[in-house]
Amino acid sequence: MIDVENLTRFYGDKKAIADVSFHVNKGEIVGLLGPNAAGKTTTMRILTCYMPPTSGNATVGGYDIFDESMHVRNITGYLPENPPVYTDMKVSDYLAFVAKIKGVDKRDRRKEVDTVVEKAAIGDVQHRIIGKLSKGFKQRVGLAQSLIKNPEIVILDEPTVGLDPKQIIEIRELIRNLKGDHTVILSSHILPEIEQTCERVVIINEGVVVAEDTVENLTHLREGGERIRLRIQGGKEEIRKALKAVDNIKQIDFKDEKKGIHHVNIESDSDIRKELAKAIVNDGLGLYELSADRYTLEDIFLHLTTKEEEVA
Repeated sequence: MIDVENLTRFYGDKKAIADVSFHVNKGEIVGLLGPNAAGKTTTMRILTCYMPPTSGNATVGGYDIFDESMHVRNITGYLPENPPVYTDMKVSDYLAFVAKIKGVDKRDRRKEVDTVVEKAAIGDVQHRIIGKLSKGFKQRVGLAQSLIKNPEIVILDEPTVGLDPKQIIEIRELIRNLKGDHTVILSSHILPEIEQTCERVVIINEGVVVAEDTVENLTHLREGGERIRLRIQGGKEEIRKALKAVDNIKQIDFKDEKKGIHHVNIESDSDIRKELAKAIVNDGLGLYELSADRYTLEDIFLHLTTKEEEVA
């Protein structure tokens, strides 16, 4: 549905993105994840034909962003970080205006507006002035305009930025409901946003794609190693001494000494829980918990986007 190949974009001498490549399947919700200024917005602007790349290419819905940009725009709904709303218009009038400029037949505009009003759950405010709405409802109006004409592809840039927790949950649910009917790219630097909404993740850092996979795969393994969570009664040196007897331990992360919670990173995929338990008990330490643990998306994100000197 969306194929991105070696997109590069310069702003003057500054390279915003470099050889960005990824693929999005039809009906998927894919998260474009990265820190601020990583190149997410630049990538989205290129895919929506808002700006051209310096080099590289992409097809959206089978259409080339250079040669068939009007076709790309006709099948794409776009919500920029700042919703493109006219604050002096009523919600329903604004959506009717968007329907008009998107080429919806005059006879079908009322029905189209009613459809997106229902999808975005803004029926209670459709006759109010946009400028008098809360930020959450303005964001919903922005989402509604992106859905006019039932686009095959919806591209959302930071759709929950600045919203309160309740509004974030509501917008997140709206986005999840788009799955299947629309192909969605969701940009964010908010990790729970991506983890709870998206099936696959593209992580971009300093303009370069550093990972592309399902959330499940990314959080299951890192560099070929599993992780085990321990809750032990004992100090650092006592724990290190006890675990010396166990093979395939790559690293021990002492996460919370007060609660005795620690992580053991393993070199291989072998299950060493039995050996760990035996070593701890034989050394006279209190073992309260031992369980296989996944990396969180936050762990993966920090691992891929933090420079080694910053960690040190």
